[in-house]
Amino acid sequence: MKVKHGKNFILKNKRSIFIDSTVVIGDNVTIYENNRIEGYCEIKDGAVIMPNCYLKDTVVGCNSVINASQCDSAVVGDNCSIGPFARLRPNAKIENCAKIGNFVEVKNAVIGEGTKVSHLAYVGDAEVGKNCNIGCGAIFVNYNGKSKNKTIVGDGCFIGSNCNLIAPLNISEKSYICAGTTVTENVNVDDFVIGRVRAQVKENRAHQYLKGEN
Repeated sequence: MKVKHGKNFILKNKRSIFIDSTVVIGDNVTIYENNRIEGYCEIKDGAVIMPNCYLKDTVVGCNSVINASQCDSAVVGDNCSIGPFARLRPNAKIENCAKIGNFVEVKNAVIGEGTKVSHLAYVGDAEVGKNCNIGCGAIFVNYNGKSKNKTIVGDGCFIGSNCNLIAPLNISEKSYICAGTTVTENVNVDDFVIGRVRAQVKENRAHQYLKGEN
């Protein structure tokens, strides 16, 4: 395994790791078992590649941690946390100190500095600003069946759980989208957006729909 690497480079289990000869590795990098790193990757100083990752043509910034995730033609900034079970697709750019959590997919999108996309979300064809929170189950709806469209989210926004952002869309900074809301129109600075259907309770009706009940 002839790899360009810096000082204090640690491989936890060489037999289970494949690193392409085109990969460049910085100082104090640790790579755990069961990893494949190929193409023109750069793993910068202090980064940690936890077990079960696949990296291709990807830059991993200083002191960032990639855990059980796939990164293809992506750029990860410094001090980021990726995974477990995240997927960064081509042209995903994760800026410094951002978090991409479990079962999050990012494609052709910028995730701003300090922003958190912690779990179960899809961010495609988007620009997300700094210090945003993207809730569980949030979907950037970028495809209408014919074309791909873009969503822009400004700095300091809160996108609640299970929101649908229907592109093309511009959500201005410091706005708040409540959980369960589908957004189809542009949102202005400091707007509070909620769009839910009120629940209707039909008393003593459930048994009609439960299997085996009369």
